[in-house]
Amino acid sequence: MAEKTYRLIDADGTTVESAQPGTLGGHRRSRICGRLDCPGALRWLARGHYKAHRVFFRDAETARAAGYRPCAVCLPDDYRNWKDGARCPLA
Repeated sequence: MAEKTYRLIDADGTTVESAQPGTLGGHRRSRICGRLDCPGALRWLARGHYKAHRVFFRDAETARAAGYRPCAVCLPDDYRNWKDGARCPLA
């Protein structure tokens, strides 16, 4: 039986095959990433939206390197840090 593979987004934005599922999900158009159990993302998925543009990342570092920002709903501390850094021109 073949081993299941997962399609993840790498730091450079390319799709890679992985034996391990991603730990974060994101939205390709809005460039936001968050936990797989994010209430905001789950609401959008339940309404039939979001799925066509959903991507997955191995970890937060890869998502940031690919240009995604943290979700304000499920990663509020990361989002606050990102927002504070985005406002500071020397960061």
